[in-house]
Amino acid sequence: MTQTTLEAADINFILKTLPHRFPFLLIDRVHSIRGDEFAVGVKNVTANEPQFMGHFPERPVFPGVYMIEGMAQTAGVICICSGKVPTGSSPTVYFMTIDKAKFRKPVIPGDTIEYHMTKIAQRKNMWWYRGEARVGDVLVAEAEVSAMLSA
Repeated sequence: MTQTTLEAADINFILKTLPHRFPFLLIDRVHSIRGDEFAVGVKNVTANEPQFMGHFPERPVFPGVYMIEGMAQTAGVICICSGKVPTGSSPTVYFMTIDKAKFRKPVIPGDTIEYHMTKIAQRKNMWWYRGEARVGDVLVAEAEVSAMLSA
């Protein structure tokens, strides 16, 4: 097993860790990583993203399902950094479940979303996290998600 002691993951680390690419890579960095217990993923929402062509052209709103995916991608980075990855392997992270999703406020271009992910359970190669999406101090969405590592 490798033990990763990252406190932050920049875009280069995320690109090495997750298989997602534009336009579906929905986090720009991850910071405040504390093992597999907690981390904060960051997404800078910009007006030139393709989803705003149809959601909605006159009043762009960042889709709620993208926020859920951003939570899952943040959880994926946490799982990879957990220290429970065999040396020399390059595991894939799978988004397994979503529960208790709630959308509180719209997110618009110019906002920075922070995905605060806190571990609520872990069994073998599966993790469950409670996520809160925040813009500044405002809670904009929340959900519980689970992820699984597959070697």
